[in-house]
Parts: sequence; structure tokens; C-alpha cells
Amino acid sequence: MPLFDATAHAFALLFSGDAALWRIIWVSLKTSVIGLLLATPPAVLLGYAIAMHRFPGRRIAIWLAQCALSLPTVLIGLLLYLLLSRRGPLGPLEWLFSQSGIILGQFVVGLPVLLAFTLAAVQALDARYAETARALGASRWRVMATVLHEARYGVMAAVISGFGRVISEVGCALMVGGNIEGETRTITTAIALETSKGDFAQGIALGIVLVALALLMNGALMLLQGEAHTAGGRT
Repeated sequence: MPLFDATAHAFALLFSGDAALWRIIWVSLKTSVIGLLLATPPAVLLGYAIAMHRFPGRRIAIWLAQCALSLPTVLIGLLLYLLLSRRGPLGPLEWLFSQSGIILGQFVVGLPVLLAFTLAAVQALDARYAETARALGASRWRVMATVLHEARYGVMAAVISGFGRVISEVGCALMVGGNIEGETRTITTAIALETSKGDFAQGIALGIVLVALALLMNGALMLLQGEAHTAGGRT
């Protein structure tokens, strides 16, 4: 199918409300958002703890957090597959080849991004924020709330970057989800499948959705950066 015809067919699929296409998009959004929501609290707390506290092995913890960013998602998928398989320790959960398994995969994929970005955002803050809060008698939780509020733009940037990471990964979703139609087929796994079958129209349509999501996420990140610069200028 010529490129022009395939692209025209792709737009037709998008605007006609093709049920199969929009089901794939829904599964991707659902698993990515839930996985990211589950990963955000522990990642932010851990990033804050590493940034704010001095302890033996802290430099190793920072190094590991940064190294985790470069882990191939297909390797994460392989490890989760072994854990979730019938003979694996998590086999009784029966999450392999299910949306729950994909959500777990998105959790693991997104966690290092959220952790590393939060760690960097908190480390970049002026230490006087925490010192002033402590001097005023704030509790540990209040100090943390104060510091994270000041680092909110960095944390929000971490969430946006994490979403971009999980929505676009293919290796983990393919190995843990199995690319089952109507259940675990995501945007990226569907693109790989349809392209291998020579059906470029659906692949292009899903690619357009990914590009649109990338533009939205980067636009939101630019707005946050602009607000951060404006807030910094006011202070």
C-alpha cells in the first residue's frame, strides 16, 4: 500500500471511531496511567530520602538510581516474565499475559525515571528551605512537604517524563502482556505486529497517536519549565 494511501486510511481509522483501534489506545492509556500513579509515591519518597539524608552507601544509591534509567525495557520484561511465570515466585497471582502484568511492568519501567528526576530536583534546591523549616519547629513530614512543594516543578516534570517512558516502551509490554487482542495489545506492540503483517494503516494511525501524546507531554513540560523560571524570577 503506497504511503499516501496508508496515511489516508490511518486518518480514516482515527476519525471513524474504529473500535479495535481505540481499544488499543485505551489499554495503553489505562495501564500506563495506573502504573505511573502507583510508581509515583514510592519514587518521590525514595528520591527525597536519598537527596536529603546522609547515610553509608548514599553515593552508591545515587549511582544505582541513575544507572536504572538505562536498563533496557526488554530486560525488565524478561525478569518480570520469570517472576510471573507459573514456576516463578509471583506465579500464583496469574498476572502473566494480563493487564495487571502490564501495569506491573509499567510500574517498574517508570519508577527509575521518577526516582532519578525527583532526586535531581531535590538536590538542586537551596538547603536553606529545609533548614528554615526545621528552625521553625516543623516535623519531619512538614519539612518533607515544604521541600517537595519547592521542588514541585521538578517532580511534575518527572511524572511527565515517566509517562512518556512507559507509554512508548514495547519490550516489557510485549513479553509480560503477550500482545493479546482486546486485552493486552498496546499502541507500541500493535504497531510492531501490524508492521510485521504489512498492514501499515493501523500502525501509522497508532503512530500518530503516539506523536500527539509526545507533543502534549513536551508542551506540558515546557509550560512547567516556563512557570518554574517565572517563579524563580519572582523570588
